[in-house]
Formats: sequence, structure tokens, C-alpha cells
Amino acid sequence: MKFIVSSTALFSHLQAVSRVINSKNSLPILDCFLFRLEDGTLSITVSDSETTMDTTIEVTESDANGLFAVPAKTILDALKELPEQPLSFNVNADTYEIEVRYMNGKYSLMGQNADEYPRSAVLGENGVKVEMDAQVLLDGINRTLFATADDELRPVMNGVYFDITTEDITMVASDGHKLVRCKTLTSKGQERAAFILPKKPATLMKNLLPKEAGNVMIEFDERNAIFTLENYRMVCRLIEGRYPNYNSVIPQNNPRRVTVDRMMLMGALRRVSIFSSQSSSLIKLRVQDNQIIVSAQDIDFSTSAEEQLTCQYTDEAMSIGFKSTFLIDILNNISADEVVVELADSSRAGVIVPVEQTENEDLLMLLMPMMLND
Repeated sequence: MKFIVSSTALFSHLQAVSRVINSKNSLPILDCFLFRLEDGTLSITVSDSETTMDTTIEVTESDANGLFAVPAKTILDALKELPEQPLSFNVNADTYEIEVRYMNGKYSLMGQNADEYPRSAVLGENGVKVEMDAQVLLDGINRTLFATADDELRPVMNGVYFDITTEDITMVASDGHKLVRCKTLTSKGQERAAFILPKKPATLMKNLLPKEAGNVMIEFDERNAIFTLENYRMVCRLIEGRYPNYNSVIPQNNPRRVTVDRMMLMGALRRVSIFSSQSSSLIKLRVQDNQIIVSAQDIDFSTSAEEQLTCQYTDEAMSIGFKSTFLIDILNNISADEVVVELADSSRAGVIVPVEQTENEDLLMLLMPMMLND
């Protein structure tokens, strides 16, 4: 079996899907790319047995259809060093010997029989379909992914929850300390439905979507989801279980509102948090008369820091403690210039929202406070 393909086109597609491959696999065949040549189109598949990704490339010449597996690391490392040029593949269908000829030389490597390669999951009869703009999906994943948990006891918290209604789609993530709710009004479902996308496939989508335009078709049932992009298709196992009622956690009336420049607050937090206790990363925010005093101390090492920022706040003075790393993460994942921090008292969650929401988007982030010693 012979075919000719562009080296850079092949390398970019292989590199994009290679992130699916685990460093340690239960089946040796999962260390390989599955190549399927059919009517002048080369399909490439990778799988870790829970997530499968496919992509296709047009080849310039081919003399037969066929199926074989190629060691992923070897082919990726070899193609990385080649400039753009046509590659001529010659595959022995009986022994799986592969010869790749390029301008000034050739590579020889051993492929494998592809029969052992796991088949990707198929959706049941009751599958649900929904379409989302690629950029909207990317924004939602970017805003929520950092807030997912790593909790073996509550696996439902380890992914991004898609809550689909006939009016909008809401993406939610929480680890019990922080929560992000990103609602988009540009996409909606035909019926009420929901699924929990695990962290790994969400990260894979985050890496693929910047190059994509148009819509992403999402199809899912109770166990699996299929994401169909323009050049890629991903099938993944979903997290099974009921996601907690996230709306019940969000305070509805935090009366005290602090409006502050996001970058200014983030800079102060980064500087002051250096002097916080390494075990707790506790920083204290005191708000009073149009100013925020950001302070931290580490009693064990006798270090402390304090910084004052201007803000818009006219309510009575109050103090609240937060874990600095979490608050910096939250501010980092909001794109607006100014944010509003809504507070009730030092024991209740703070709600952080952008002053100006992006068009057709409703973004809310929540952070649980920490106990202050004083």
C-alpha cells in the first residue's frame, strides 16, 4: 500500500490528536496512531480507551485501501525535524513494515496490526444533539476549567457541567471552594438536558478550538459524548452522576458592592501574597471609604505586607479573608477591565462579576472565605 502526503499537514494533525495518548497505557496498541486509508483520504485515530479522537487528511496519491498502526512517539519525533515536503509512505500489508521516503532520505519503522485497536463508543437511541459556536464553547471552557476539582470521593466535581435549557446553555465548574457559572445566550437546546465533561477531554477541546471556526455539534447520551468539529471528531466517556444544585450555593443578595480595577487588584494580590503563610495563603481584604487594604502576614517567619488600592465603596467598613491563589485564579479568568466584588459578611461567599458582561454572556464567579484570626 502506497500513498503520498504533505509532511507539515500530517505533523500538525498528528500533534493535535497526540495529546489523547497517556504516558502509560494498559494496552500497548494505545501507544500508536491508527492510520486508515480509504479512497484517497487518510483517517488518523488515537485513543486512551475512554477518549477517542479522529482527524482526516487528503492524500495526493494512493493505490489501495488499508489499516495499520504506527508508533506515535517515533513518527512524531521524526516528522518534527522535516521541513515542508511530500512524504511517500510504502506499507507492507503482511509484515507491517513501513518505509517513509522524503527528499534526501528515508525512514524505516515497524507498524502493527490494527485489529486490536479499540472501537470508539456509539451513542444510544436516546442521544441529545446541540450546536454551539466554536468560539463560545472555547470561552466557556476557558472560563470554567480552572475551577474543576481533583476529588476521588466526589467524581462529579472533576469536570465541567453543561446545563442545557431551551433558552440558554450554562457551563459550571466548582471544587467546593470556588465556583464559576458561565451562561451563554447564543446557544440553546431543543429540550432540557445536561452532562458532565471530564477534565481531560475538556482540555483537549481547549487546545483544538482556537483553530476552529463555525459550529461544534455536540451529541450525547448518559455515558458518552461526541464533539464534531470541522477537522476533528472526539468521542469521550462522560462522568456519571448528579451534579449538585449550583444555583442554591450562589448568594442572591450580597448587599455590599466593591468596584475595583481587575489588573490593579491582581497585581496587589500577587505582591502581598508572597508574605502570606505558606500553608494557608490567607490574605485579608479590608474595604472602607473607597479603598481596599490588602494585607497578609506569616507569623512563623515574622513577615507581613500591606497595600492600599482605590475602589468604589461607600458602605460600612468590613474585612474578609480569602485564599490568595484562588482569588488570583478567578481574576485571571475574567477578561473585563473592572470587576464588582459582592459581599455580605466575613463568613459568607464573595461573588465576583465583571462590571460589563461580554455580549450574550452572563459570567459569575464565587469564592468561599477563610477564617480571619483577628
